Amino acid sequence: MHYCLVVFIFSWLTLGIVPIVWYHRTSARMGGELKYRQIDYSFDAADFWLWNVLGSLIVVGPFIYLYKRMKAMNLINADYNEKG
Repeated sequence: MHYCLVVFIFSWLTLGIVPIVWYHRTSARMGGELKYRQIDYSFDAADFWLWNVLGSLIVVGPFIYLYKRMKAMNLINADYNEKG
């Protein structure tokens, strides 16, 4: 599902549940792709729950999650550009 559709339509209809499910699923999917491509980097849905949700209590947790997410995506993209 497209991110704009999630945020602008389903987010307020479901009181914020759909974005949580969306982030969980995309994080798990990225973690699976890292394992499939045999990239040595730790990222999974657990990072979403630990850094983005629980880490929000220490304020910097969501920023760490975004950093890990962007790094994982960059690694996947670099591998795709190299190997296809």
